[in-house]
Amino acid sequence: MDLVIVDDEPLARDRLHRLVTALDHDIVATAACPDTALKAIYSCKPDIVLLDIEMPGGNGLQVAEQLTELENPPAIIFTTAYGQYALDAFATIAVGYLLKPIQKAQLEQALIQAQAITRAQLSAQQEQEVQQPAAQHITVRSHRGIDLIPIESIRCFLADSKYITVMCPEGEFLMDGTLKQLEVKFSTHFTRVHRNAMVATHYIDGLNRAVGGHYSVRLKGITHQPVVSRRYAGKVKRLLKSL
Repeated sequence: MDLVIVDDEPLARDRLHRLVTALDHDIVATAACPDTALKAIYSCKPDIVLLDIEMPGGNGLQVAEQLTELENPPAIIFTTAYGQYALDAFATIAVGYLLKPIQKAQLEQALIQAQAITRAQLSAQQEQEVQQPAAQHITVRSHRGIDLIPIESIRCFLADSKYITVMCPEGEFLMDGTLKQLEVKFSTHFTRVHRNAMVATHYIDGLNRAVGGHYSVRLKGITHQPVVSRRYAGKVKRLLKSL
C-alpha cells in the first residue's frame, strides 16, 4: 500500500516513517503543512494518508474535508496528541484515529483496517452519505470540551482566518472548517450574506441600512447583525420578498 505521512513535527514524521517501513508499506511522500499535504496527495494518489490534526496554516480536518471531493479518496488515519478531535474526525472519511505516541501494534491494526476499505468502497460510502438527510447537529468547542449543537438553533456562522463562530441564542461557539463546506452541506437552511457570514434563512427578520449604504441583517433570537456585502445584497433582498 502507498502512504503519505502528514505531520508538522520532524520527529513524529521520522517515527511514523520507521514504523510504516517496518510494516512493509511504501511511503510515497511526506508533508509538514496542509497545502503541501494536498499537493502531495493529489500528485501521488496514495491508498492511505496518515494525517496529523494540529498544524500551522490549517488542520488535518480541513484537509480531510477537501479530500472528500475526490472521485476516489484515500483512506485517512488521523494521528494526533489530542483526543478531543475524535467526534470531528469521524465526521469525515477517516477510518482510524490514533493518539500519540503511536505504537507499532496500534498502527498495524489501523493499516489493516484501512486496507480492507478499498477506494471503491470509500466512493460508495460518500455517495450514500450524500443521499442521506443532512446532519441535524454540528460539533463545536465549548468550555466543557466538545458539544453537539442542533442546526435548528443556529442563527449564523461567522468566519475568520482560523475558525468559524457559531451564533445561537444560547451563546457563541467555535468550530473548525470553512463556510464553503457548511454552505454545501446546509444550503437548504442557510444563505450566504457575505464572504465571511452565512445566516439561517428562516430566522431572518429584516434588513437595516448601515453606514456607507451597506445593509446588516436582523436575526430572530440574537442581537448581532451580520453585514450584507454588496455582492450578496441583491440576493438577500429577493430572498426577503419570498419569505
